[in-house]
Amino acid sequence: MAEVRLQKAMADAGVASRRASEKLILEGRVKVNGVVVKELGTKVKGDDAIEVNGTLIERERNKVYYLFYKPRGVISAVKDDKGRRVVTDYFEGEKNRIYPIGRLDYDTSGILLLTNDGELANLLMHPRYKVDKTYVAKVEGLVQSDDLKRLRKGVKMKDGHYSARAKAKVISSDRAKNHSIVSLTIHEGRNHQVKNMFEAIGHPVMKLKRETYDFLTLKGLTSGQYRELSNEEVKTLYENARKNSKLK
Repeated sequence: MAEVRLQKAMADAGVASRRASEKLILEGRVKVNGVVVKELGTKVKGDDAIEVNGTLIERERNKVYYLFYKPRGVISAVKDDKGRRVVTDYFEGEKNRIYPIGRLDYDTSGILLLTNDGELANLLMHPRYKVDKTYVAKVEGLVQSDDLKRLRKGVKMKDGHYSARAKAKVISSDRAKNHSIVSLTIHEGRNHQVKNMFEAIGHPVMKLKRETYDFLTLKGLTSGQYRELSNEEVKTLYENARKNSKLK
């Protein structure tokens, strides 16, 4: 039976990044088969029981990766206490315990990744990982060149934070209906990020869709559909994440 380093097994299970897992090990907060382990070189097998802070972690045997076209009106979670539909409801035949990487708002549609690979999820969600995500927004009012300049420079949002520089362009404007369609590319992931940015320039979002995530697109999918990522796509995500976040 193949063995892997303890910190990798923890990262794969979604406990924390490898570096954070190493810290937990050194602090004596990890047990293997009931014994506290503090050695970073420790290796574990698939049937070894790993506890972190007294809780047994769930280890996945098979890694799966999906690109999902999330519809509007669906929660980016594995369950909802209000009984609303969640993204994993679309994967009823999937036997592995999968979860979304990051989230899209309830009323936002578009590309969302789901996996059971905790290491990749941690890398992609790390604040230093500057993955480009492109959104297409229908907003109130006619967006002007000065508005685009503000988005490209960074705007102060209602939480007091300034957004990073973004790529922004107007796709179309409808004077009669007084709205604009704008493409916005960002690499941040704060809660309601895109909506808050448009609100900051006086153009509230009416409808929002995420069209790309890094190099991945929705090509070939319609709302509610999904596909598995290829081995090459997964490899590229790992390479980009490690390069941009400088994590090992």
